[in-house]
Amino acid sequence: MHRRKMNAAWRIIFLAACVAGGDPAFAASATLVTSPEIGWPQFRGPRRDGISDERGLLTTWPEGGPKLLWTAKGAGRGFSSTIIGGGRLYVTGDFDAELRVLAYDLSGKLLWSVRHGDAWLNQYQGARTSVTYHHGLLYVQNAHGRIACLDAATGKEVWNVDLMKRFGAENITWGFSECLLVDERAVYATAGGRDAMIVALAPRTGAVVWKIPQLDPAADKLESASYAAPILVQFANRRLLIGCTQRQLYCADADSGILQWTRPRPTTYSVLASSPVLVGESVFMTAPHGSPGQLYRLLAPTGAGQPVGVADAWTTALDSCQGGVIHVDGRLYGSTYPRRGSWQAIDARNGELLYETTEFLKGCVLYADGRLYTLAEDGWMLLLEPTENAFAVRGRFRLAETRDRNAWAHPVIFDGRLYLRYLDTISCYEIRTAHSPRKS
Repeated sequence: MHRRKMNAAWRIIFLAACVAGGDPAFAASATLVTSPEIGWPQFRGPRRDGISDERGLLTTWPEGGPKLLWTAKGAGRGFSSTIIGGGRLYVTGDFDAELRVLAYDLSGKLLWSVRHGDAWLNQYQGARTSVTYHHGLLYVQNAHGRIACLDAATGKEVWNVDLMKRFGAENITWGFSECLLVDERAVYATAGGRDAMIVALAPRTGAVVWKIPQLDPAADKLESASYAAPILVQFANRRLLIGCTQRQLYCADADSGILQWTRPRPTTYSVLASSPVLVGESVFMTAPHGSPGQLYRLLAPTGAGQPVGVADAWTTALDSCQGGVIHVDGRLYGSTYPRRGSWQAIDARNGELLYETTEFLKGCVLYADGRLYTLAEDGWMLLLEPTENAFAVRGRFRLAETRDRNAWAHPVIFDGRLYLRYLDTISCYEIRTAHSPRKS
């Protein structure tokens, strides 16, 4: 009886794939491609999903928060998050009229600081993008579209490419903000230029590997770069680059540079700032002041040489901006955008709201060891347990007094330590339990 039920279930799956237009021969599960580096080597972590695999962390915090290990001031004006690679911490910061990349050891000692073009001197002044660490090199983009590859040990520049000059791009309202995605084959960037909408550059030289043209090269208004960081997904025997232009969610074959599909994501202020989120074999995307958050189902190619398809699924009111969304255990967690915002738990199967709270301001979120680490815009750092029907507070402390509600840098966890950045200050906290061994 059990075997007959299983066979019947597989027949249903087979028929569903055929009805959806997919060929079962090409069917495959979707997974995020993980960085090979140890640490927190890129924006939102090894898989760019805001999820840490660490265990043995404190389940509650004492009054006033976990133990502060060190504080490093002088990181420059910035909203970019720290990253950790090769046993060092890296961050970007604006100093007067220039952007600098800074390297620290894990005790907070500054090792080097190098210039990387101009600072952002318009609205919301401060460094935007996080560094990416890969095989002893750093990759970073400034707010004016200048991409540089640096030697991680010394900060010496290896190569640079100016997206605006090289590909005919125009800057966007609040500056280029994409945190670069890097793998063995390429450095991927949403150039948004007249000569290329998306580009892949050789990691060691910066030479063009491939480029994807504008959707409509004759259009007066280009598909410019967005503020969101792309993700890399393995699906149907292909590696898919999934990211955003200023008005579109896109999916491209990361190896060939062939665009697979786009989905319009119009917003009032042309702001797509939240990274796409992989949900099973689907992608969730949301943005403020526009269309509702939506799930898009990936469809396996219908045959050899055919593109990966997409189908619209459910929608939800969750409209996170730059704070990010987490998918774990069949639920999505994030904050809504207008005014103070609310924190929501969404059923990933259908987009239904499970519960929410307006107790905390909207902000950034990271998940580790059964807890949400949320940094609210007003400077409160919270440890939340997402229970069946509520966000249970397991600890909190005030990282900073923020007059402008601009605590925007994402939290980072590595080796039992929590790293937080607020403007020019980096702080490191001990969050592992007493019996949990260190990795280093």
